[in-house]
Amino acid sequence: MNKEIFGVFGDRETFARFRSEREFDDVVESDIATVGIRDTGLGIPGRSASYSGEEGSCVIWGEAYPNKRGWSEPARWLLERYAEDGVDAIRALNGSYLAFVEHDGEAIVLTDPIRSWECFYTDDPGVRVFGSDAAAVARTVEDTTMRRRSVGEFLHMGVVLGNKTLFHELQRAPFDGYLTADEAGELDRFVYDEQEMDYAGELADRMQRAIRRRSRQPGDKGLLLSAGYDSRTILSQFGEIDHTYTVGMPDAQEVKVARRLANQYGVDHTTLVTNDRYIVPGEEKVRATNGIKESIHVHHAGYNNDIEVDTMYHALLFDTLLKGFAQKRVEVELFGKSVPLGRLEPDPDAVTASLDNFGFKPDKSRQIAEQYTGDPEAGEEFVRQAIADEFDRCWDRTETTQNALSLFSISNQPTIPSRTHLADHYLESFIAADTELLEWHLQTPPEHRTTETFIEAIQQLDGDLFRHRPPDRPYTSDLLSGAERLARRKLPFVSEFEPAWPDRNKVYDQYNLDQRLFPEHETVHELPSRHKLRINDMVGWVAQCSETAVNPTDVLYMPADEYPNDGVASEQ
Repeated sequence: MNKEIFGVFGDRETFARFRSEREFDDVVESDIATVGIRDTGLGIPGRSASYSGEEGSCVIWGEAYPNKRGWSEPARWLLERYAEDGVDAIRALNGSYLAFVEHDGEAIVLTDPIRSWECFYTDDPGVRVFGSDAAAVARTVEDTTMRRRSVGEFLHMGVVLGNKTLFHELQRAPFDGYLTADEAGELDRFVYDEQEMDYAGELADRMQRAIRRRSRQPGDKGLLLSAGYDSRTILSQFGEIDHTYTVGMPDAQEVKVARRLANQYGVDHTTLVTNDRYIVPGEEKVRATNGIKESIHVHHAGYNNDIEVDTMYHALLFDTLLKGFAQKRVEVELFGKSVPLGRLEPDPDAVTASLDNFGFKPDKSRQIAEQYTGDPEAGEEFVRQAIADEFDRCWDRTETTQNALSLFSISNQPTIPSRTHLADHYLESFIAADTELLEWHLQTPPEHRTTETFIEAIQQLDGDLFRHRPPDRPYTSDLLSGAERLARRKLPFVSEFEPAWPDRNKVYDQYNLDQRLFPEHETVHELPSRHKLRINDMVGWVAQCSETAVNPTDVLYMPADEYPNDGVASEQ
């Protein structure tokens, strides 16, 4: 990958066993740990930085903002704070990053509070190896073995939960966590602590500061723009945006509204026209999954040649962190469909509520389970158990189910590969990972962490934000918009709202992907297209990092009696 951190808990000679120093822009070494980083943003304020001195060494990789005193030399600043405060020093670093610190004979790797960058590691080579690119770390393992539990989660949900990967020998540093030579543990930065405040006013102020904090990036600046509320907020507050991009067909409602928004704020707009580039999982796209999340969320991956900017902004996780996407609301039946109301479900079933927040499709999973295990219910039983096992981890950080639902979604967020791919090609900013916004999320009760609060906040930023409404949300009320969506589906002679994304099934069939991806595996052709793409993701990722080649049939061989455990409790 173009952007990478890779290290070993060992000296320079140990590092050289696995990688050449020439692969990296900078290598920081000591007797106890050696780390290499590659990043076009190295040395740019707010981006990656490194430092070595008498007190030790430090690497900050990604996007990070220290306080004003550390702005010019952030890695030196973090090392000096670490020498004084220990691990607590990391609390003062704002952003989306992995940080490495070596001081006083010890070394540690730290994630940001929401693990927006994964740190993969293995002890298989006889020394602990770690890095941001799962394939690069996995290649240090002599003989990898597939973890069936992880394969099942990926196949049915499009995500591997928790700290696992597709391989037994490869793990992930924990959420809000750290890694040392012989330990992997959790910190306590991301813990819910509800407070009373002006929720909309605080959100507006913090969003404005978070956007401004990231306004100093160099070169031409772009924005992935949809017709929704989130990305238009960035557009309205960021006068330096040069170009906006929307994936879709030029005559689609989503694209038309995005184009109007760009015109409203005087910014150029390009439609990235939906074709086979939109859905084909190429090598770069699959690599961005790190073997733990599906590539279908990387909508822009095939259009790099059409995107002519240096810095790219996006609104990933605004919905989950700022609008309570994962929270469970009371629902009413309208026209035979469930429509969520504004108030929260008082006692939701956590597993059932989480099913809808990932790529789990009950009917499709039954089809797969029946074909390959003979038991159509085995798929859902497996998914429910997998979610229940992982959900138990949430209770150390909150006491309420609604907060736990949000935490579960954040810590296992399936859309992360989209930013991984962006960051590999551009100077990318993850605005939602700003410390002030994370604190707002943790301090705001679930009943106030809503779309209504978000709308009130962004109206304070720009009263003209709703001149062009999202095509499927004609009203600010979710209930009224949902009711109209259902009415349009049921009533004759009334057209439905177009979905925000193109129909993936149609695109898959239009470009004959069965023959392009699985020419020698006709039994796979019978599966749903999204699950076929997940299979291709797993097969393609394993091929990039292991001599243990697998084919689609290998991936699908999931005996029913192996669904429930696979030793997951002891290995996480």
